[in-house]
Amino acid sequence: MMAGKLMANAANLSLFILRLDRIRIPLWVLGLTFFTLAVPIAFSEMYGSQQERDVMAQTMANPAMTAMVGPGDLDHYTLGAMTAHQMLLMTAAVVGLMSILLVSRHTRGDEEEGRLELIRSLPTGRLSYLNSTLIVIIGTCAALALINGFGLYALGLESMNLEGSLLYGAALGAAGLFFAGVTAVFAQLTETSRGTVGYSIAVLLISYLFRAITDTTDESLSWLSPFGWVTKAEAYSANNWLPIVLMIAVSVLLYALANYLNAIRDLESGFLPSKPGRRYASSFLQSPLGLAMRLQKTGTIAWAIGMYVLGASYGSILGDLESFFSNNEMIKQLLRPEEGLTLTEQFIPMLMIVISLLATVPPVMSMNKLRGEEKKERITHLLGRAVSRTQLLGSYLVIAVINGFFMISFAAVGLWSAGTAAIEEGLSFGMIYGAALSYYPAMLVMIGSAVFLIGYLPKLSALVWLYIFYSFVVLYFGGLFQFSEWIGNLSPYGHVPQAPVEEFSIMPLIVLGITATALILLGVLGFKKRDIEN
Repeated sequence: MMAGKLMANAANLSLFILRLDRIRIPLWVLGLTFFTLAVPIAFSEMYGSQQERDVMAQTMANPAMTAMVGPGDLDHYTLGAMTAHQMLLMTAAVVGLMSILLVSRHTRGDEEEGRLELIRSLPTGRLSYLNSTLIVIIGTCAALALINGFGLYALGLESMNLEGSLLYGAALGAAGLFFAGVTAVFAQLTETSRGTVGYSIAVLLISYLFRAITDTTDESLSWLSPFGWVTKAEAYSANNWLPIVLMIAVSVLLYALANYLNAIRDLESGFLPSKPGRRYASSFLQSPLGLAMRLQKTGTIAWAIGMYVLGASYGSILGDLESFFSNNEMIKQLLRPEEGLTLTEQFIPMLMIVISLLATVPPVMSMNKLRGEEKKERITHLLGRAVSRTQLLGSYLVIAVINGFFMISFAAVGLWSAGTAAIEEGLSFGMIYGAALSYYPAMLVMIGSAVFLIGYLPKLSALVWLYIFYSFVVLYFGGLFQFSEWIGNLSPYGHVPQAPVEEFSIMPLIVLGITATALILLGVLGFKKRDIEN
């Protein structure tokens, strides 16, 4: 009886949430499905024979690639095993991000903006809205698992049998369920949606980094990471269902914990309350720049630490990489080292693409924070005082530009410090830092794109994330899909010289800088003229 009251009208609320996300959820599912099904088709065209796949297995059998995509069945590198090895982990991380954003939006996000208080005034149970959110995400993950599982099998490709395909889909769905549980718990612990998303993404990144380190040192320890469970499923080879069952079981425990915490806390409170601020604000805090910095301080520090750890994680395995190359004659023949460059240094551009794209996330988040404040109707109060629109936008822009510089710098220093300790002859700091900093103008273009959208198309400001994802796909998987050069050039990162392999040229970076400046100026002009959303 009591449980029925706590869960009253949860089914109707689930339909309500589905209506609110009637575009968002299908876009996530269709995008992930298209990405999943396109890869094995491309593999079948590029690596049609087992001999070609065995050569690819040789190139993947090194610590750097293991850290990035996880271990795989390299002794039996069939088309299915290749797909699972190179794609499953990365796709599971994106599915985890999907769950984090969807669950935080309808838990702490709705509570923070006062919607949950309105819903609670209706004949609904105390736990109804939380569980309706979980019902929707469970249905989304189940649909994603089935569509991808049967979709892979329907391709009819060699070695991609029904069990392996269903396991592949189940691994994606289970990853989504796990991070939905993580987010639901943090939605009870924190007082803000920003904190919920921040802590949940931190768990996702730490899980990935921990798996990357343990997979290259002591693989048995990777059982402590949910992403380790994803790779240990070994879809299309051993087909081990135990890690998926384990992930679902832990997800159920997280859902139970989230329900318990939700039942014993007050509305709009959290178990990790914010610290009380100063009684009197400093003159700097009373400025638009100071206020914006204060709002983003915790997230910026967390991302800076994360970027350093990310760089250091990749740098720490470079010593093993050099030793692997020195003992593998096939790899030497395939890479054919260029004069003056070690085989390890030829992998630096690949690492820099991943690092620079991840380093772009925090400054774009910082810039889009202005749009978030506008949607919550907070900036009208500031603009009603002696603050111009240019001052307000400029404050967030300055923070985003500085944020991007420090993020790429921290990652580069982490990569150099760990890499130079792992390699006997060391790494050149100038080479590493220069290669990283050459991506900074491309990051400024992304920041400029965010400013432009905020100025002219504020309701479409989230499109900048699609642009970043596009850049990742065309650059990281460009060789795999054999994209035309012009497709890569649609991304600002495609114009950056890939030092130290390619000869450095300043002109593309100048053009990127001019493009970023033009986008920013146009965005500022649009923001000054358009109506503020109320």
